[in-house]
Amino acid sequence: MTKNTVVTRFPPSPTGYLHIGGARTALYNWLFARQQRGKFILRIEDTDKERSTSEATQAIVESLQWLGLDWDEGPYYQSERYSIYWEFIERLLSSGKAYYCHCTPEQLERRRKEAMAKGLKPKYDGRCRELELGPGPRAVVRLKSPQSGKTQFHDLIKGPISFNNEELDDLVLWRSDGSPTYHLAVVADDIAMGLTHIIRGDDHVNNTPRQILIYGALGEPLPLYAHVPMILGPDRTRLSKRHGATSVLAYRDLGYLPQALLNALARVGWSYGDQEKFTLSELIQKFSLENVGKSAGIFNRDKLLDLNAHYIRETGTEELVRNLLPFLETKGFKNIKDEKLRGAVETLKPRSKTLVEMAENARFYFVDQITYDPVAAKKFLNPDALDMLKDIRIRLQEIRDFTRETVEAVFLRFIEEKKVKLGKIAQPLRVALTGAGVSPGIFEVMEVLGRENVLERIGKAINYAAGSVGSANTKSSSS
Repeated sequence: MTKNTVVTRFPPSPTGYLHIGGARTALYNWLFARQQRGKFILRIEDTDKERSTSEATQAIVESLQWLGLDWDEGPYYQSERYSIYWEFIERLLSSGKAYYCHCTPEQLERRRKEAMAKGLKPKYDGRCRELELGPGPRAVVRLKSPQSGKTQFHDLIKGPISFNNEELDDLVLWRSDGSPTYHLAVVADDIAMGLTHIIRGDDHVNNTPRQILIYGALGEPLPLYAHVPMILGPDRTRLSKRHGATSVLAYRDLGYLPQALLNALARVGWSYGDQEKFTLSELIQKFSLENVGKSAGIFNRDKLLDLNAHYIRETGTEELVRNLLPFLETKGFKNIKDEKLRGAVETLKPRSKTLVEMAENARFYFVDQITYDPVAAKKFLNPDALDMLKDIRIRLQEIRDFTRETVEAVFLRFIEEKKVKLGKIAQPLRVALTGAGVSPGIFEVMEVLGRENVLERIGKAINYAAGSVGSANTKSSSS
């Protein structure tokens, strides 16, 4: 790695699933690193022992893998790096930039209340700042922050940002239980890992001056900061469960393709002219922090659904087959012949918005016995269709090379001889073969089902229609 190599990171806390906002942050870091031919690091910030879980860690890793956001280093786990963090504490203590504080939580709480009663900011009052105390059983280590002046930085998205130092207190760097605080661990890791760019949500803006002060106390050069605006729902409130799914894996399980979700996330707050659809290589080529907006972006699920339908149509059949299989297996369909599955996917690609929808619409291909939609059956599997179904079944029996072309040729001869429109026979056949009044092209469906299935299902429909005739005759005689 050269001195000027760009290094970004994604540092999730494993206290829950990877949500949409976090995924967009990961994507922006990944895109920037890939565009600059730099390095993207995955770091698991699991110092919150009570809330961090291995299940959440696995879900985060699984989400990133599903999205295709690969990392060059990691995952690093902060829970395994305490010795590194203590080295930074020792640097700060030895240089006089940090100090031990022996104030108890009870004392701190009492002073906070007193300060608030006087209308003062309830921050640490610096009681131990100049006492040069050593370690103790309940001692913490605090940063000796500047008490005047300003902490300023230029945000690559928001522009110049400034904080008054008198608003910032001597934050705790090391807890009495022997663990680092968030700010210390983050800065230590960012320094140790050579971070050049910190791209994160704008809910971290207030953390930045505190972390800059730690950099300054250590005498380390600052990285560049870019704070990405939050994601809102269509009603312009913060994205939450009331807007629908918020976790990456939920969208996977709802049948969305990763490239569709990536495309949608990239466009929440970032633009490149009027272009809406991007391949991943296009995103790498065209992404820039300069084109990330300063205001919050809207996550539109309808647009995502349209994108997903587009990507389903554009995705190769073999890849779609791999993606669809788990959804079919949850419906109990296993050991499906490859050729039949590929054929089914080909017919359903143009009319499916999600893989869940595709799997549901594919049911009729793989069930042993189809169930008729009552309305469609009443309308099309009736006495008027009986003779036509019998005739077309005899003609189809004579076909040995059962393909879309040979089947279509049979139908063309049929409608020419009978002087009927194709729909007159196609609709009864559609119900006979699929159970529904709507389906992919009838000739394609027949080719995928195969000769034996087609003949068997038409035979069943003939019996059903014949039963309708019997029922109709019974009603007529009784009247």
